Amino acid sequence: MKPDLKQIVDRIEPVNPEWIQKAQARTAQLAMPPRALGALHDISERLCGILKTLTPSVAKKAVVIMAGDHGIVAEGISAFPQQVTGAMVQTFLVGGAGINALSRQVGADVCVVDMGIIPEFQPDQLKGGEKLMIRKIRKGTHNFLKGPAMSRDEAAASILAGFEIAARLYENGLDILGTGDMGIGNTTPSAAIGAVLTGADLADMTGPGTGLNVAGVTHKQHILEAAISHNRPDPKDGLDVLSKIGGFEIGGIAGLILAAAAYQKPVVIDGFISTAGALIAHALCPSVLDYLFSGHCSEEPGHRLMLDYLKLSPILNLGMRLGEGTGAVLAMGIMDAAVQMFRHVLTFEEAGVAGKER
Repeated sequence: MKPDLKQIVDRIEPVNPEWIQKAQARTAQLAMPPRALGALHDISERLCGILKTLTPSVAKKAVVIMAGDHGIVAEGISAFPQQVTGAMVQTFLVGGAGINALSRQVGADVCVVDMGIIPEFQPDQLKGGEKLMIRKIRKGTHNFLKGPAMSRDEAAASILAGFEIAARLYENGLDILGTGDMGIGNTTPSAAIGAVLTGADLADMTGPGTGLNVAGVTHKQHILEAAISHNRPDPKDGLDVLSKIGGFEIGGIAGLILAAAAYQKPVVIDGFISTAGALIAHALCPSVLDYLFSGHCSEEPGHRLMLDYLKLSPILNLGMRLGEGTGAVLAMGIMDAAVQMFRHVLTFEEAGVAGKER
């Protein structure tokens, strides 16, 4: 019997600080000036806490790219046509996208999930189709300017689909998961979710997405204002927010994050869309924050507001805005370095070196 959302949330516990404290004690003895490697120490100690060990590993990596289309595209809120979603899914499968190149660099597997794209793909008829999972809720969300993007049941189904995918990966030995996205128009629902759940002004949360000009961003903001006013999502109810102004891939990302917390494993979120998924997961269960790492800070202006609300410090800040999970997998390389440092740098005693005198 598959769990429901309440059962999943009830299973999630905050990270016990005991292992973090043990890790901090070892860090204090490493043969270097105190905390000389900065954020690498914070990362390694958090991983020790999540994994309950002083020998953490993030060797087995994967990124899950959630893909979905959006009815709100009919309002002219994207610089690219909707057909790009399906075309990019096929590019991921053949290994030719930005995420594929960067995943190969850090040794991460790439999984692609059809959460609700318009094309009907058959994995056995596509090159690289073994990487594609079909969990289609519907062929794109409804235009949420005119009503809810999806039903409450569809919102729950999208989250549960993400949970099931990540659960299977963790059960098969995955150490660390990155979240990715693909969906033309998906910065629009992400901005809506960000504004509703953080309380930020829409003018600050709304950005150019794939490349809108100033007039396009203004139009997008006006569409969002009207859509939020029409749907009146309840910021105290993450499922209500997702159903009224969200996307199927955003729900799937929220499910990935809930699974990480339930299985007590680290998860690295990517940029603006992934962080919208994190906001949904946090609204459902605030304890997921203990298991979350922010891969990078996107150039999309609202992303920093989201991260500040969640009190997450991005590992990287490289001026990126591609999505796909690119920032998440790049950050995994830094996290791997943090683990290697923690495990293999000797303590002053082990090295036979005199420690700090005072």
